[in-house]
Amino acid sequence: MNANQWRLQDAKTRLSQVVEAALHGEPQHITHNGKQAVVVLSEQAFESLQRSAQVAAPGFIAHLLAMPKGSSNGSNTGE
Repeated sequence: MNANQWRLQDAKTRLSQVVEAALHGEPQHITHNGKQAVVVLSEQAFESLQRSAQVAAPGFIAHLLAMPKGSSNGSNTGE
């Protein structure tokens, strides 16, 4: 198992180590029943990911506004 990967029981027992590593910029992966389950990140890394996601996905209204306009006669039936 990698240094940044923990079984759930081990992560519970050594939570302070998991948090310290995450605070130092090393995401910590936790498995549950042998499968990847969660990742512990620092608050700074989490906020950075959220900002990146917001830039990449501007929202539904912006998407609609960016769509090409219909034909000049106002018909959008495609006929």
